[in-house]
Amino acid sequence: MRDSSRPSGLHAIVLAGGKGERLRPFTEDRPKPMVEIMGVPILSYQLQWLQGQGVADVVISCGYRHDVIEAYFGTGERLGLRITYAVEEQPLGRGGALRLALSRVPAEASAIIATNGDIITNLPLGPVVEAHRAKRMLATIVLTPFVSPYGIVEVDADDHVTQFNEKPTLPYWINAGIYVLAPELRDQLPERGDHETTTFPVLARAGRLGAFKSRAYWRGVDTIKDVTEVASELQNRLFSFFREG
Repeated sequence: MRDSSRPSGLHAIVLAGGKGERLRPFTEDRPKPMVEIMGVPILSYQLQWLQGQGVADVVISCGYRHDVIEAYFGTGERLGLRITYAVEEQPLGRGGALRLALSRVPAEASAIIATNGDIITNLPLGPVVEAHRAKRMLATIVLTPFVSPYGIVEVDADDHVTQFNEKPTLPYWINAGIYVLAPELRDQLPERGDHETTTFPVLARAGRLGAFKSRAYWRGVDTIKDVTEVASELQNRLFSFFREG
């Protein structure tokens, strides 16, 4: 039985055109989202997450080595999805890529999930979509806690070290690279450029950009170190699942 808290029939866009310069040599023959973690492409984890959250149709926005993505996922039937592709003939930037991909989404779609193709998460989408619709936003950004990439040293008034905190969670929120978009946002996106420096500041000033804070598992994969750390985290979560069972 399907979880009634998960919306069904959603459309999603995955931005998968990144070259992943900081992930070389892994990206010499494939785009960044096709880098493997424990033998599985990042994009595969993401598509399975989307399918499990009620997404039925996905537009994969791609450019660099898009043939690798298309050969691996095809029409999406193996994952229980309908996948189409929006291929950039030349780099358009993330905003331009979103605009192109939105042209592939049916006009009747009331809310579209959009996500960067280099993240792994188990975020429940139902509450995000519900909040987006309730506030009548043109776009809603998912925020995730900011975890310091460094250890923090605490000292007292006499400059004596009192404690070491390894990569603590700081009292700030960062953009998780996951959005819910209204279809009419398309005309406000740039034909070339980044939506986060063009469209989103305009929406924020107009009060049409919402935020949804989430503490669900989330990791961006930008470096070879990230690949190793995410693999370890996923293994630990898998082992915890069997121990709890």
